[in-house]
Amino acid sequence: MSKLSDILYGVRITAINGDTGIAIDNVQIDSRKVGVGSLFIAVRGTLSDGHQFIQKAIEQGAVAVIAEEWTEPLSDKVTYIQVADSAEAAGQVAHNFYGRPSEQLQLVGVTGTNGKTTIATLLYKLFTALGYDCGLVSTVENVISGNVIPSTHTTPDAVSLNALLRQMADTGCKYAFMEVSSHAVHQNRIAGLTFVGGLFSNITHDHLDYHKTFDEYIKAKKGFFDQLPANAFAITNADDKRGMVMLQNTAAKKMTYSLKTVADFKGKILENSLTGLVMTINDQEVHFRLIGEFNAYNLLAVYGAAVSLGEDKQQTLQYLSNITGAEGRFDYIVSQNDRVLGIVDYAHTPDALINVLSTIKKLRKGHEQVITVVGCGGDRDRTKRPVMGEVACENSDKVIFTSDNPRSEDPLQILADMEEGLNTAAKRKFISIPDRKQAIKTAVSMAGPEDIVLIAGKGHEKYQEIKGVKHHFDDKEVLQEMYELLRK
Repeated sequence: MSKLSDILYGVRITAINGDTGIAIDNVQIDSRKVGVGSLFIAVRGTLSDGHQFIQKAIEQGAVAVIAEEWTEPLSDKVTYIQVADSAEAAGQVAHNFYGRPSEQLQLVGVTGTNGKTTIATLLYKLFTALGYDCGLVSTVENVISGNVIPSTHTTPDAVSLNALLRQMADTGCKYAFMEVSSHAVHQNRIAGLTFVGGLFSNITHDHLDYHKTFDEYIKAKKGFFDQLPANAFAITNADDKRGMVMLQNTAAKKMTYSLKTVADFKGKILENSLTGLVMTINDQEVHFRLIGEFNAYNLLAVYGAAVSLGEDKQQTLQYLSNITGAEGRFDYIVSQNDRVLGIVDYAHTPDALINVLSTIKKLRKGHEQVITVVGCGGDRDRTKRPVMGEVACENSDKVIFTSDNPRSEDPLQILADMEEGLNTAAKRKFISIPDRKQAIKTAVSMAGPEDIVLIAGKGHEKYQEIKGVKHHFDDKEVLQEMYELLRK
């Protein structure tokens, strides 16, 4: 329980109607969760506007409302706070209500199109191995000192996020590592939080269904670094052509990592195989269990963050050398009978798919076929569908287009959109099988000894969303099942 006036610290208020000395039992941005003693914050979302539910919230027991506007008549039993930006206010208020938990943690944010989950997960695993209690906020899962909490968004809403950080602080976590999505920055879900550091992986075309233009997407990513304080660190990928743009206006200490140019954290790949990476980091040779150039970048980012947080360089590399990556990121299983290599990866953007297929190309000895199973999500950026189709066919021997999460769209239309990117030669390489399980089965049955089957797009996800319903579906589980089936 908190006094309303105490949790309004830092909020840009334009008008007040009522008593700010009242007690607040809980803070809600979802009117369905409002009860007696609640403060309801009316936030404008992409699908609905919280302002439409103010009266409902009051009827359910809300004693205070924060909104950008309100309509007469006002209840004399409710305190109304008018603000310039409800989403920003939600972040500030939630942070205050939960006792400003980010200030009691060493909070590090990771942003970029690809690599966020792996970098955040590697940081969590590394600092746990180094002996610290840590928290993780990621697409795959949220973890508090080893206890897993299911994840629904890359970055939770402001209230849920601060409640999670409060749990981490109360449990004794010293560090928290968090994926920071472009949506979260744009929607002010991280407003009020104090970060000790930020990491940038890379940026490619993604989420244009939401941001509308690539420039707006870049601006959202950059917004995270613009907010970092002077005593924080900001580490960027110098090999990404927009890497340095991210740091243009940050007050934080600027550092870089790179495989191709001079940087604070410089890497060089000496060997890249199915047994892992051998590379030098600042002239120190290390063997890592992770595979691929993209993971070399991820490892450099993690190393840079650890050093920036004061960890010993040698010990950091020693522990990093034994750590495995995040689930559904170049996750592979080899079949027992004919040594077919099945790889499950979350690659759902053209750039991510190129990265994975390029890595596979470097691992090939020469005679193996690469068979790719890929789809595109429904109700998402349609412009990348033909590009995904083109990338898959250009970099594979055989391709099966299939359903990803079609959501409310017709799966056949999504597959047709993917086909639009194919030239005559590419059209001879692919078939369409809308049923994802059947597509995986077909790919495995087409594979010969030592061939490589890539199942792209869903990675760690354990469901397939069709017409608003989430059905259990696990690519890795289905792959294993098909191995067993075809072995009999």
